[in-house]
Amino acid sequence: MNLPVAPRAYDATTDPRRRTRADRGADIGAGCGLVFLELIALAVIFWLWFLSGFNLDPARTVMPDSLWKYLAAAGGVGVLAIVAAAIAARAGAVVTVVAQVVMAVVILVVVFGGATLQSHQDQLCRDVPSAADCEDGN
Repeated sequence: MNLPVAPRAYDATTDPRRRTRADRGADIGAGCGLVFLELIALAVIFWLWFLSGFNLDPARTVMPDSLWKYLAAAGGVGVLAIVAAAIAARAGAVVTVVAQVVMAVVILVVVFGGATLQSHQDQLCRDVPSAADCEDGN
């Protein structure tokens, strides 16, 4: 007895144009882990800037450091977020790409906002050296 044989089903694994996607669980884990590490890095950068102007001596007034080097460090974290997004896009990890793009935008806003604030402070200290937040005429 000869039974009819069905034609072969389409096999996507042999297609030369097949697209690979990252495992969704690993994708979510990598995205959350990278965001967590970037937030820790930003918190450390902010904390170091805060400590630069912190002093327990009531007789001494300490001014915090200029924001420029801290903004450069935050910008470095932003560049790492962009690189991570590009690598995740190449691997097909959609959740990680979205998380890293959001972090890059947040860091971009923080850096541009901080640069605007520090630029305004620098201009104020040039125009009025005796202003409240200026260091001894500098």
